[in-house]
Amino acid sequence: MTLQNRRHFIKNSSMAALGLTIAPSLKRIAPSDKLRIAHIGLGGMGNQHMKWFAGLPEVDIVALCDVDEHHLKDTKNKLKELRPDGPKIKTYGDFRRILDRKDIDAITCATPDHWHATIAALAFQAGKDVYGEKPLSYDAGEGKIMLENMNRYNRIFQMGTQIHAGDNYHRVVELVRSGQLGKIHTVRLWKTGAPPELKETEVAPVPSYLNWDMWLGPAPYTDYVPAKCHFTYRYFLDYSGGVFADFWCHIADVVFWSLDPKGLKSINAKGEKADGIADTPKWLDVAYEFEDLKILWSSTPPDVPGAAGKGIGAYFEGDKGTLLCDYNSRSIVIDGETLTDIDYVPMSIGRSPGHQQNFVDSVKNRTQPESNLTYARQLTLPMHLGMISYRLSKPLQWNAANEQFVDDAAANALLHREARGKWKLI
Repeated sequence: MTLQNRRHFIKNSSMAALGLTIAPSLKRIAPSDKLRIAHIGLGGMGNQHMKWFAGLPEVDIVALCDVDEHHLKDTKNKLKELRPDGPKIKTYGDFRRILDRKDIDAITCATPDHWHATIAALAFQAGKDVYGEKPLSYDAGEGKIMLENMNRYNRIFQMGTQIHAGDNYHRVVELVRSGQLGKIHTVRLWKTGAPPELKETEVAPVPSYLNWDMWLGPAPYTDYVPAKCHFTYRYFLDYSGGVFADFWCHIADVVFWSLDPKGLKSINAKGEKADGIADTPKWLDVAYEFEDLKILWSSTPPDVPGAAGKGIGAYFEGDKGTLLCDYNSRSIVIDGETLTDIDYVPMSIGRSPGHQQNFVDSVKNRTQPESNLTYARQLTLPMHLGMISYRLSKPLQWNAANEQFVDDAAANALLHREARGKWKLI
């Protein structure tokens, strides 16, 4: 019996409205059941999804989808090498055919950013659980649509911030929450690196193996320019937000997990357009002011001890001490003494079994995983607002209660983009 046939759900509108982290169901899925997964979007990260989930014995990968026939063929061959005795794999150019299948329990989504919300929302409606890549969505409004659909259809969602599962982030959260650093008043975040310089390229014929219209999907129509497709799509505002949008969630995650910032009041972004034809930032500095916390983002390491030479990092400033961390290391300074840990701060957060395993366990148990959608939306929203401040080249005031900019129609208009014509599916 498949997972789908076993599921019986309870409607509970009050819990859904609150965005609670329990997806109600009458019966949990037997741990012995195989989870049948399909992968949508088969570029570099999509292939990572395939490899990760192929390594989990309680998962069967049964379908693959991409608008590029070359991606489909290559990934199918790789999967056959990894799972020579696995189930028959069907391939699709249109993800909606996957959602039509009643025997598929969950999908992973590693498409370009502008497709994330549409695929996730439609998957929820079709009764599928979703492991979706970051950033959560193309814009702020899409994140709200995703959350509404997840709650309405009682689904499970995990955002692909793989570093969230690491022991170092868990320990940083425990240390910050312990109070040993005192009250945290400022956190400095950074990620070095600039977009590649993409030269002017002429409009080219669409390759016969690529469905360009569907690749664009909800985004505005444009003639095919190779530099705008596949990996380098990330450096065009119609599809993504460049280095900032790519890495915000990776490092801001440890801040939002530790401190749960509330009451965002202002956003002030300053940056410069990338060289060449890309239009996302070459560099970006953003100052966020919350009720009792400042978060400062930069494209270069801040002038604080230990930051130089680190390509990514977070620096917590408290009234009793500081903590510097990146993905795999941390350094604490209290009363002039430098430490890597504080042994009398207890372990208070259960460690992850692995990011993908956490998703599989959550699907079977009907409990939301660590990087759940409610949390992922709170984490991602400031990134979207920083991009709006950059695009308008001005500081903005934010009303956190109603999620609107204060007296700024132009900024509010950028909170959500209407999808293009026939691709307005949610």
